[in-house]
Amino acid sequence: MTTTSLETSTTVTDSKKPITSIDGQKLKKLLEASLLWLKANQQMVNSLNVFPVPDGDTGTNMLLTMQAAYNEVVSSSETNIGKMAKDIAQGALMGARGNSGVILSQIWRGFARALDSLPEMDHEIFARALSESRNTAYKGVVRPVEGTILTVIKDISIAIEKAAVRTTDLEELLKIAVNAADESVKFTPELLPILKSAGVVDSGGKGLFFILEGMQRHIQGQTLDSSAVLIQPLSSMDLSDTMDEVEEGQDVEVVIDFSTKEPLVLESFYEKLSEIGTSVQVGEGDGMYRMHIHVEADKRHEPLNYISSIGTWSKVAMENLQLQMDNSKQKSKRYQLNDFHEGNIAVVAVSPGLGISKILASLGVAAIIEGGQTMNPSTEEILKAFEDLPTNNVIILPNNKNIVLAANTAKSVSVKNVFVVESKTIPQGLSAMLRLDPEGDTQKIAADMVEALSEVDTCEITTATRSVKLNGVEVQIGKIIGLLNGKLLVSGDSVKEACTMLLKKADMSARERITLFYGENMENSDVKDISEYLTQLYPDHEIEVHEGGQPHYQLIISLE
Repeated sequence: MTTTSLETSTTVTDSKKPITSIDGQKLKKLLEASLLWLKANQQMVNSLNVFPVPDGDTGTNMLLTMQAAYNEVVSSSETNIGKMAKDIAQGALMGARGNSGVILSQIWRGFARALDSLPEMDHEIFARALSESRNTAYKGVVRPVEGTILTVIKDISIAIEKAAVRTTDLEELLKIAVNAADESVKFTPELLPILKSAGVVDSGGKGLFFILEGMQRHIQGQTLDSSAVLIQPLSSMDLSDTMDEVEEGQDVEVVIDFSTKEPLVLESFYEKLSEIGTSVQVGEGDGMYRMHIHVEADKRHEPLNYISSIGTWSKVAMENLQLQMDNSKQKSKRYQLNDFHEGNIAVVAVSPGLGISKILASLGVAAIIEGGQTMNPSTEEILKAFEDLPTNNVIILPNNKNIVLAANTAKSVSVKNVFVVESKTIPQGLSAMLRLDPEGDTQKIAADMVEALSEVDTCEITTATRSVKLNGVEVQIGKIIGLLNGKLLVSGDSVKEACTMLLKKADMSARERITLFYGENMENSDVKDISEYLTQLYPDHEIEVHEGGQPHYQLIISLE
């Protein structure tokens, strides 16, 4: 990943005169600032996930999309703002991940379209560009939903259209855009009842707010580093992402739970920890703090010594980073894909675990993309999976609702004959694969696969990442929850209990087979106990058990 160089913010102009135009290089600086500020607030955006499941990755998806946009222009000396915006939009398009990332890329695409090849951007062009951003983003979604990032970009564009008739100062217009975004985000729960029920605002809209606020902070000369950020909620800390940022010389991961004698001064706390190591994260919840850091082996005790000087620690965990990375590589053992014959239909499927990948391979997929909850592949990754295959006929199975837009984007930029069968779960994807005839007509096979999606119900068992009341279900963080076709229905104390409760909510009389795909953290003995219990409860049903290997979800259950 290319890193940004804007360590301390400087103003776009050194004077206090109104900023009436900017060129390509100044736009690149604004992009860099927005990337840094979004990164600083990434976990806050992630924490706004409506559902208490471990897939709250809107902030991560938007950040990776912005990073791809910046990587596209990081070395560019282009001063023409239209050409610069076009390159930014192209980078965002190919790097788009998740629904939020794809919509963000469409916002950039519309912005670039309005600028065309113009050398500079003034207030009128800025207003026109935001209007085109709004239009392009709405057109990119089949069923636009208000109370989302779409509403926020719409409200921003309307505010700037009105303001651009009375001021030519781009700095003032940006301030108005930030305020409009802030107000729009705050109002999203009034437009989308599920947000109000969960007590959060829209995460994608909040991410867009931080993008604009980062630009504003850069112009005003304010800091853009993470020490300026509020502590993230404890439930939103995702330490798995930190493995992607391990730098040379970092040998030990240290996580400490602690309380403080005095109120925590976050700026000095971050500053001190940054002197010790990297990948610093801090979470707060349940009357305590949690600190995460990567350090050199000979500094592994320094974080604890520092915490002891400012408070009292209750739990300390240390892990060998190199060993973690080696184990991660070991898990990525290959699976054998069947021979693919030139000209046949190539099915590209997304899989969250090795076991599921092996099953997909056995059913005849031509390419498998690793991805799923918390790990949405980019447009470019999906595109690369099939662009070099010796066929013009491609079917994509996203197997996750948050990958569908990226799959459709890959289809739109490919010259091949591509169909996206919008499978939103692994059971749906497997059901669709049973309709594959590699030598058949691609359009007909794709239609058959779409039909197969409705022939299976999907149950998912996972651990709640936050406390919330949703769909009449009281959920406490750490409890085991069950979802049926994406709807939260039960909460229990164990996987077995939640599984049993969830199946009782499903219409089992209409189904004949129960297939369990168990996750990477499930013990074989527990899986055996659950399957034997289900055999007693449903003696007339065929019950199968497969290793799925998926993270986060203890069980994915297919009801056929």
